[in-house]
Amino acid sequence: MARKKGFPKGSVCKPCWELKYCPYGPMVEYFPWAGASCKPEQVRSRYSEALSQLMSGKAKTEQEVWWAIEALHVNQPDDWEFIQGFAAEEVNCKIFGHACPVFFSQSGGTETKEYRQSGRHIPRQVMLRVVRLDNHVCQACHKYVPDDQIEFDHIIPFSKGGPTSVTNLRLLCRSCNRSKSNAVDALLITR
Repeated sequence: MARKKGFPKGSVCKPCWELKYCPYGPMVEYFPWAGASCKPEQVRSRYSEALSQLMSGKAKTEQEVWWAIEALHVNQPDDWEFIQGFAAEEVNCKIFGHACPVFFSQSGGTETKEYRQSGRHIPRQVMLRVVRLDNHVCQACHKYVPDDQIEFDHIIPFSKGGPTSVTNLRLLCRSCNRSKSNAVDALLITR
């Protein structure tokens, strides 16, 4: 069986790595550039200037209004202060250069290598929930399955990208699980 490629060293962005493209795309340009030599007071000054242009009505043309809105997005003082505590290579998008949006909204359990669950391991909590949900009954042959014969099956196979979650796992007896392998035929509706 082919092994899954490891999470790239130093990568922050799980979506880019798994999807093979940045789901945020040009939006990344609205985030700060980590490691830039901007002082916090410069960022606050630019933010205040853009805000006053919008609030006072100094921005007369459509282009001036859009410039001011973009300046507000790019110069968020809290975002700039937040990234100052990190090295640029930890925060920046490897393609666009700006701070990756995932860095601001990541859940530590899913977005970084050391906390990201990879592999077929099923946590005990998940196992117990699946057993309770399926009530010790094989979901293929509908027979009672004793504790020592319980096996867990990924509905969408792990090898085809299926997650290891309660919603994608089901309880099967040994014989039903061995006959399924990584087939997805049962999921397809044929007419």
